[in-house]
Amino acid sequence: MQGKRIKIMQADFWDDKRPAGVDAEVDLQTYQSVVEVFERCCRKFADRPAFSNMGVTLTYAELERHSAAFAAYLQQHTQLVPGDRIAVQMPNILQYPIAVFGAMRAGLTVVNTNPLYTAREMRHQFKDSGARALVYLNLFGKLVQEVLPDTAIEYLIEVKMGDMQSAAKGWLVNTIVDKVKKMVPEFHLPQAVGFKRTLRLGRDSRMQAVPRGLQDVAVLQYTGGTTGLAKGAMLTHGNLVANMQQVYACMRQHGPQGGSLFEEGKEVMIAPLPLYHIYAFTANCMCMMISGNHNILITNPRDIGGFIKELGKWKFTAMIGLNTLFVALMNHPEFKNLDFSALKSTNSGGTALVKATAERWAQITGCTIVEGYGLTETSPVASANPYGTLARLGTVGIPVPGTAMKVIDDNGIELPFGERGELCIKGPQVMKGYW
Repeated sequence: MQGKRIKIMQADFWDDKRPAGVDAEVDLQTYQSVVEVFERCCRKFADRPAFSNMGVTLTYAELERHSAAFAAYLQQHTQLVPGDRIAVQMPNILQYPIAVFGAMRAGLTVVNTNPLYTAREMRHQFKDSGARALVYLNLFGKLVQEVLPDTAIEYLIEVKMGDMQSAAKGWLVNTIVDKVKKMVPEFHLPQAVGFKRTLRLGRDSRMQAVPRGLQDVAVLQYTGGTTGLAKGAMLTHGNLVANMQQVYACMRQHGPQGGSLFEEGKEVMIAPLPLYHIYAFTANCMCMMISGNHNILITNPRDIGGFIKELGKWKFTAMIGLNTLFVALMNHPEFKNLDFSALKSTNSGGTALVKATAERWAQITGCTIVEGYGLTETSPVASANPYGTLARLGTVGIPVPGTAMKVIDDNGIELPFGERGELCIKGPQVMKGYW
């Protein structure tokens, strides 16, 4: 039995159990950083749509230009140096990928920050990370003003909802958000530079390429876990690139017609989960990018009516969500009237999927929900179910390529199949450590 246990821990134990089209291994030397992935994909898929939000679509070429301008601003108009931390605090809007990839191109480490944090949570994360800069949506400016004196933040960049709109529409959007909906509280941060201004200044500067390697930390991703204050998981460029390749390998599973389920440049993925969570970042900012595909950013998924109205505008092929979101959508009377004819992939994450939810979703949409398992510390995907009829409801699937797992008892002894214990995960997506 001991020999069998050792074999289970090896990643190749799962190779012959993978569906057709899913590679058993990924080449970890294909890319040297997230920045390299980004720049290569933006060149390869230049004219294809990358992100859409609030009626505006950015192509990969436009995303590259905006991020280069943002990077140039950070390099030429601040004293930030490679390795410094920059916190990014905003919901799913176009400014998020511009800021994050721009910061990485400037050699900075991104500190993803939940916009719904309390002042106490913000203060802890900003202090613990040692962030020197913050990109924030003005809706949260009052909290930023409150916590700022207790942090090391020197540079503030203020985002407004209408920044990526035309001048006239942007003014209208910002006026409605501020004056009509009263969503922007009063605050005073005169040192903040507007996001649109950073892009203008950056376009007049030149971005300097900053070498980044697989071992360099790309993101500090804070996780509450089950004990104490949130800890920052150090996710390297290598971690993120590896998990991108692992998840994308699973996405290339052969469909009913024999070809890859996901095709380059032909997929439209709905993105309601926040990009500042590592699951959505990997799925939407990484996996969709490497395949030249299109993300539809949902800024406020709690507005189910507005969410469904947005869904009605697109012939979407994929979606990620979580159990409560699926239930809320299906409970809305208009959801069943949407066109699901192109939908071939629905992934669930965050919390366990309820069987009744999955069955009802399949009945309404004709698409099976698949779930997997992961955590912030594994960038985040560790295991995943196959798509379609091969999925096993109520399970987390099998380890993604290049990943080994075992279950141990309280003494660290590996246990055989069917036993309860502590799950151990080994793979290139496992974090460098805690900050």
